[in-house]
Amino acid sequence: MLGRLLEGTTLTERILWGAGLFAASSLISLAAVTVVLVALPVDYFREGAAPAKWPRTPALRWVWRIAKNILGVALIALGVLLSVPGVPGQGILTMVIGLILLDFPGKRGIERRIVARPSVLGAINRIRARFHRLPMEL
Repeated sequence: MLGRLLEGTTLTERILWGAGLFAASSLISLAAVTVVLVALPVDYFREGAAPAKWPRTPALRWVWRIAKNILGVALIALGVLLSVPGVPGQGILTMVIGLILLDFPGKRGIERRIVARPSVLGAINRIRARFHRLPMEL
C-alpha cells in the first residue's frame, strides 16, 4: 500500500516520507510507554504482587488474553528495533511493556531482573515523577 503511495516520487520525497513515519512511530511508542508506566501500580514489580483478575467473564478474559499477548509480541519486536543504535526511542522500556502484556511462566522474574537495572528503574521513576506518581517498589 505504501509502495503505491510512493510510486513516482523522488528520492528526496521518499526520504521525507520515511523520516516522517519514523518520527511518528517514535512519538507513538514514547506516548504508549509513558501511559503504561504511569498507570502501573507502585507494587507491580514487587515479589508476590497479585495480578489483576480482569475481565470477570471467562469469554472476555480469553479475548483479552489473546489480544494483549499479540500486542505484547508486537511491542517486544518494536522494542528490539528501537534498541538498535541510531534509532531514537525507548527500546528497553518498550520491551518491558511488551513483557508486562505477555503471559508465560517465569515472566515476573524476568520483568524484575530487567527493571532492577539502575538505568531502567531510574528511567521508569523519572517518567512517573513527571506525572506525580510514586516511584516503583521492587
